[in-house]
Amino acid sequence: MSTSTKFAGFTLGLVALFGVALGAGALVGSPESEQDGHDTAVPGRAAPAGPAGLTDSAGGYTLALDEPITESGPGATLRFRIEDSAGRPVMRYTPNHEKDLHLIVVRRDLSGYQHLHPNLGGDGTWSAPVNLERGGDYRVFADFVTADGEPFTLGTDLRVAGAYTPRPLPVPATTATVGDYRVELGGTLTAGSYTDVAFSVSRGGKPVTDLEPYLGAYGHLVALRAADLGYLHVHPAGHPGDGTTPAGPGVTFAVAAPGAGDYRLFFEFRHAGQVHRAEFTAAVGTAAPGGPGPTSPRPAPEHTDNGHGH
Repeated sequence: MSTSTKFAGFTLGLVALFGVALGAGALVGSPESEQDGHDTAVPGRAAPAGPAGLTDSAGGYTLALDEPITESGPGATLRFRIEDSAGRPVMRYTPNHEKDLHLIVVRRDLSGYQHLHPNLGGDGTWSAPVNLERGGDYRVFADFVTADGEPFTLGTDLRVAGAYTPRPLPVPATTATVGDYRVELGGTLTAGSYTDVAFSVSRGGKPVTDLEPYLGAYGHLVALRAADLGYLHVHPAGHPGDGTTPAGPGVTFAVAAPGAGDYRLFFEFRHAGQVHRAEFTAAVGTAAPGGPGPTSPRPAPEHTDNGHGH
């Protein structure tokens, strides 16, 4: 099949906060929540060794794109397979947050983020519409749980022909504006251990108290480390309908960063029938030897980001 046919139609705000510019290397929801790897976070516990998605193969599974090079265009279709150690397409999965597989596509300058839920064909090929309107190198992440319950995140590169003007990473911020929504975050982040942070969503100056479930939660958080596009996928504490989790305005996560550096964070929530996304840059400083904790690399100005649902 030709490249033009295979791509005929087509995958994470936080903030720099208080004494530490917010960053996320291993983001996890508070005690019941999950990060990539489906770990359980406990504030004060050491952070995981690092993010996922840095390789296309792990544990006998491989992410294989049908066409790793294609032309730019707004209406393409991305096709890929998850193959086992014998090269056979994997057909059975364990649903995770209502989907068998979560697909993230983002350009290597951390722009053009897309969170998609592809369809699995009878031959084991997944397909999803994707916007590849701008050229450049993209990173594709497949986040899934195998039939025997083992979680994986695999990542590979997609090269898109066309003019490429990399965008600088936006500065850290404490507030993001998405249409007529305002998202703020309270809390602090410490490299190497979990602390609680909470997004607060308002609209027209009024707190949003009727957030709608999206993929089984009131919010989702994906973080990508700027240096290597290491991947983390986080869900918040509690579940809609459990009788104890409020539908806003706050969505709480326990968050940890495995080390210093810049991260790009993508917070998604659903309201009034649409999914919205607030995007932030977060920076985690390095603690001086014998010092009290991480330094704050940059101030945290307000940031406006027009992320949209998908």
